[in-house]
Amino acid sequence: MLHENATLVDVKREVLKRVAKAAFEGRLDQAEATIPYEIVPGPEAKFRCCIYKEREVVRERISLAKNKNPLTGEPCHNTVQILPAACEGCPITRFVVTDNCQKCMAKACLNACHFGAVTIERDKAHIDPTKCRECGACHKACPYHAIADLQRPCKRACPVDAIGMDENMRVRIDDEKCIRCGQCITGCPFGAVSDSSRMVEVIEHLLSDAEVYAMVAPAGEGQFGPGVSMESLREGLKKLGFVDMVDVSLGADYVADAEAREWSEALSQGRKMTTSCCPAFVHMIRRHFPQLSDHISTTISPMAATSRLVRAMHPDAVCIFIGPCIAKKSEAGQYQHNKGDNADLVLTFEELQAMFSAKEIELEPIPLKEQQGSIYGKNFAKSGGVTKAVAEAYKETGAHDELSVCTCNGAEECKKALAMMKAGRLPEDFIEGMICVGGCVNGPGSVKTSAQANADRTKLVAALDARNIEGSMAERPDLKIELHRNVCSIVEA
Repeated sequence: MLHENATLVDVKREVLKRVAKAAFEGRLDQAEATIPYEIVPGPEAKFRCCIYKEREVVRERISLAKNKNPLTGEPCHNTVQILPAACEGCPITRFVVTDNCQKCMAKACLNACHFGAVTIERDKAHIDPTKCRECGACHKACPYHAIADLQRPCKRACPVDAIGMDENMRVRIDDEKCIRCGQCITGCPFGAVSDSSRMVEVIEHLLSDAEVYAMVAPAGEGQFGPGVSMESLREGLKKLGFVDMVDVSLGADYVADAEAREWSEALSQGRKMTTSCCPAFVHMIRRHFPQLSDHISTTISPMAATSRLVRAMHPDAVCIFIGPCIAKKSEAGQYQHNKGDNADLVLTFEELQAMFSAKEIELEPIPLKEQQGSIYGKNFAKSGGVTKAVAEAYKETGAHDELSVCTCNGAEECKKALAMMKAGRLPEDFIEGMICVGGCVNGPGSVKTSAQANADRTKLVAALDARNIEGSMAERPDLKIELHRNVCSIVEA
């Protein structure tokens, strides 16, 4: 049962926890029917119009926790999904005349409208929602700014105009435009947009005889409390049933080394390039700037690189990436030219926390015993970190040229830089693209925001040694992997 002051985040996490607990106990089919009544016992509603609506929202969240579309019951193609029962709280009429209207003689709003939607009535202007085409001409024309633009928060948050409305004025996502960034999820104040989960499949692997390895993103420090290091996460993950954990900053070091060499070649040929680490950024290029697809680095992401490293040591491993990014869920399974070319499944930090809660596992502060990855690999989690890592790797190869990089912090900066590259006006040679402002540390699947986690993360990262990228890779001299996305993974182990 949730407290009456619970937020939509609390509801989501409570559903995930109960689904995880039932899955671990092998009773998810039975629990699916009872969880809505456990969370919303009634008889009075706390959050919406009635308890039946509240329970229906919980049922739809259970479907997403099982990677099922709430309406069709089919596996989710796009990890970003709509909860139909929750999509009801936004105003249907986008442009509304407020009491600031002076009913002025200029009638600028009426004259600006090309659809006959504006009339001047006794007290103020009026907009007929059945005629309005939401062009915004009246809003721009009003000299008193008396016409409010009540654009839906999810639509406002989407950087690629992938949010539309169906015939019932409920949200519809254009899968061909969507880049899986999750900005609409964090933007919707009713929780009507959410991400589907593969958590139940991960738990099934953990309950089987499979060798399941966790790969934790560099943004993990600071997410789970003061002093909770990668060593703390390793111990907690082992209690869940994982064989072991690998820090993805190690894979990031390999990526930085490969990308530095690729950038060096591009520089000598006068070719401009973009990074390939952020899957939402890659989606943006392929779907909205397809002419630039050939400029994307062919070096795989740190997630894929770490998966290949794990498979080089443990060929039969099931690799689970854990991080703050929901776009990674769409990346998992890509480049599968050979078993192990990328992670098998992806969990967010939210989903991992739900699994810890379900098993009543408390993470304790534990000093780091074995550092995996350099400080440069760790900082792939922050905007500008990829550039610094590649520049360091470039310097370690003995190169002396300065790398000219446009570091894009957030979707709007990414779009601007890509538009300039498309027009042939980008002054820099390379683009680092991070769709989330601040980088992965602000991913939509985080337990804490970067502002909340930053102090703890800073202390944990400050305790690391000063090894460089070459030194990090030298820890494993016999481990060789291929880092090109179109070549099978393991070269030599």
